[in-house]
Amino acid sequence: MEEVFSYLIKMGAPVMMPIIFTILGLCIGIKFAKAFKNGLLVGVGFVGLSVITGLLTETLEPVLKQIAEIYGLQLNTFDMGWPAAAAVAYGTSVGSFIIPVCLGVNIVMLLLRTTRTVNIDLWNYWHFAFIGGIIYFASGQSLLWGFFGAIICYIVTLIVADWTAPKFQKFYPGMEGISIPQPFCQSFIPFALLVDKVLDLIPGINKVNIDSEGLKKKFGLFGEPLCLGVLIGFILGALAYGGVLTEQLGRWGELEGRQAFFAALAKILGAGIKLGAVMELIPRITSLFIEGLKPTSDATRELIAKKFKNAEGLSIGMSPALVIGHPTTLVVSVLLIPVILIIAVILPGNTFLPIASLAGMFYLFPLVLPICKGNVVKAFITGLIALIIGLYFVTNLAPFFTEAAHDVYAATGDKAVRIPEGNDAGALDFASGIYCWITFHLTHTIKLVGPALLVLIAAAMMWINRRQIVKKA
Repeated sequence: MEEVFSYLIKMGAPVMMPIIFTILGLCIGIKFAKAFKNGLLVGVGFVGLSVITGLLTETLEPVLKQIAEIYGLQLNTFDMGWPAAAAVAYGTSVGSFIIPVCLGVNIVMLLLRTTRTVNIDLWNYWHFAFIGGIIYFASGQSLLWGFFGAIICYIVTLIVADWTAPKFQKFYPGMEGISIPQPFCQSFIPFALLVDKVLDLIPGINKVNIDSEGLKKKFGLFGEPLCLGVLIGFILGALAYGGVLTEQLGRWGELEGRQAFFAALAKILGAGIKLGAVMELIPRITSLFIEGLKPTSDATRELIAKKFKNAEGLSIGMSPALVIGHPTTLVVSVLLIPVILIIAVILPGNTFLPIASLAGMFYLFPLVLPICKGNVVKAFITGLIALIIGLYFVTNLAPFFTEAAHDVYAATGDKAVRIPEGNDAGALDFASGIYCWITFHLTHTIKLVGPALLVLIAAAMMWINRRQIVKKA
């Protein structure tokens, strides 16, 4: 069984998810042709997102490295990015069994009526494998503690998915019957609630309500995600290569000087156009996810409603990739990129400079926007606070992530998880989330009392959620 799941996971999301969704579609009564097409659309969506995030990384990485070199920015926690973090997570002993274990927990919770979410976002189970994996190594390779941390995180995530589903479905059109059981997205809910409440109490600021449409009206062309992406790209490119332009102007009379000038100019303009392309293409790619996932979601809910009593109000847990194309998400994400780079360098005690992880910036906001009602100012402040705290979380967990990455690299030889010598490993994705940090330290650092507290928290949340479910039924 371990070998089967290991091979399936190693195929990657673009191959793994079409297979799973085709089989799932057949199991819930969708005809083969339709199920196969839905699965292919999901796979194509993952390929598209991989291409777009790859373009973002490919565009920003040399620019940011050039900026780091020019301004002497040296931080020794290497940014692995989410693909490497997922590879590490699924490459551990915990990751090999995480899908059947979590599906089993989900079924038990449905039978006990402690959740109303059926989580079929199987690829993102890597988040639970990640927390389980680093606990596994930190506890001397204890599978028991690794699965304990992963399962606790999974239980909490399912319940919070239930609690956030009504606002999520109301805010995003066409998302009826869908919830987001992804712990990274959920980690920013406390910050969003706090920012929303505090800003509403400040006179003057509580009147500022600029959403993506308001941004377009206020700033015209530059309020568009496309143009904002181009502008930020130009600025970053100018910081990286502006000195080369100035230097080569002094050699304009030489052929080599003119060639070097236009080469640097092409890099600056290319950075802007490519970042603008990312902003424009992400919403188009997410439409493929919706086209492939929505029929499966609807058919699953209908089948469960027919077969089981008290199935009303059931939500299907889906990938947050469905909604990362929202204009506010795009605008706030691209604004945060230069800001968080500056903060990462000047933040005392931080050792992590996010570069590859910036592709995952869009995933901060799927559950933040329903709370702040798409308000750009509130979303930006929420993201800023969450990322500042998240940088410390990544720095704190880097030694444990590094140990896991070294072990997976030694076992598999996968170059994606190789860490440059003299560096620790880090990634914004999940490692910067409050779920990861709290679960790790309550399981590993605070012996006995911490795990007991986690059990009490999970049990209390299950009890509260069951009462709400029974009451509604």
